[in-house]
Amino acid sequence: MNNNLILSRFFTHNTLLDFIESGNNVSLLNSIVIRYGIRHDADTTNQEIISEIYHYVDKNYRNEYYYKNTLLNKLIIGAHRLNTTTALTEVPIAKSKADFIMINGKAVVYEIKTELDSFERLNNQIVDYYKAFDHVCVVTSESQLTSLQSFLPSESPVGIYIVTSKGTIRRIKEPETYSESISKEQIFKILNKPEYESIIQSVYHSLPKVTPINYYQICKEKVCDIPVAELYPLFLKELKRRNRIELIDFSKVPFSLRFLTYFSKCNKSQYQKLMDNLNDYYEEE
Repeated sequence: MNNNLILSRFFTHNTLLDFIESGNNVSLLNSIVIRYGIRHDADTTNQEIISEIYHYVDKNYRNEYYYKNTLLNKLIIGAHRLNTTTALTEVPIAKSKADFIMINGKAVVYEIKTELDSFERLNNQIVDYYKAFDHVCVVTSESQLTSLQSFLPSESPVGIYIVTSKGTIRRIKEPETYSESISKEQIFKILNKPEYESIIQSVYHSLPKVTPINYYQICKEKVCDIPVAELYPLFLKELKRRNRIELIDFSKVPFSLRFLTYFSKCNKSQYQKLMDNLNDYYEEE
């Protein structure tokens, strides 16, 4: 087993919540400091420790979290406005899960293939993503670029981005619109109840008046009766509302934790506790 897997375990939602509650009493943090010999003294803050851990990940173990965090930082926090752009992660689509979706004027699915991944499942993933979205992009490393370009047909509408050795994102090919495979059934499966009810209300101006046992099926039929050209923008409008976050000051959140903070949906109290714990001095167990 790769000893670096402990680093992937650290950058998770549960560890962030533990850190908010317990500060540097999180055992995983202390284990990483010891294992990787993270240097510190009496004046070292928790934020500095976590930044050093992330620096190690950057140089030695660019895992999926590193790529997701880079996408959020560079494409949304850096290039777009948080109040007009929504990011989603781990969205089930057919038999796949979209790593990262960005929605502003359009929606783009970003499939991540790190240095640690292969392209074995990529074709099936792309096919699945086009069942619900009309823009798909693969994000990979500089070292995998040639292999990816060989893997994708030259006429493919799939975009290609790479994460450079400096941690920036470089666009190799812009994703093109491809909507021929969009499935209204797949769109409906992605929507939750309030979302598909909102669409039905906007199109039909009322919700079905049927018995509870038939309600889901009738709602599905009504949504699937809407032409794709009309349904798709309504679908994106609902998804864009899904991950509304409080507009906290992300400039104060360490670069390394912005993805986790964005998707944790911390309330103001938790956010303040996070910032307090980051600014505390690190104390080894």
